[in-house]
Amino acid sequence: MKPETLNFFDKVYEVAKQIPYGRVTSYGAIAKYLGAVRSARMVGYAMNGSVGKDVPAHRVVNRKGLLTGKHHFEGTNLMQQLLENEGQKVIENQVQDLDKVFWDPSKEL
Repeated sequence: MKPETLNFFDKVYEVAKQIPYGRVTSYGAIAKYLGAVRSARMVGYAMNGSVGKDVPAHRVVNRKGLLTGKHHFEGTNLMQQLLENEGQKVIENQVQDLDKVFWDPSKEL
């Protein structure tokens, strides 16, 4: 599919699929990269609907590193478990050392 024919959610998924293993990004960083600075919430809605699309939604957190989307994963702590399996340290639903593991698509892509 050509990028210009993708809808916003599909564009979000294409960016999210490029988040490297062991790194995280934010809803706002994806929105900014897509030229929709004020659309972080829409990126969140896209992540909520990403089940079955092979999108690493667990790697997308809020700007403070909080696992705000965790209730959209099956099981109680699946989002945290997936992040911890990739080497992330998560305490009280927040990714630790966010500045070290943050992946900014505007700089990386």
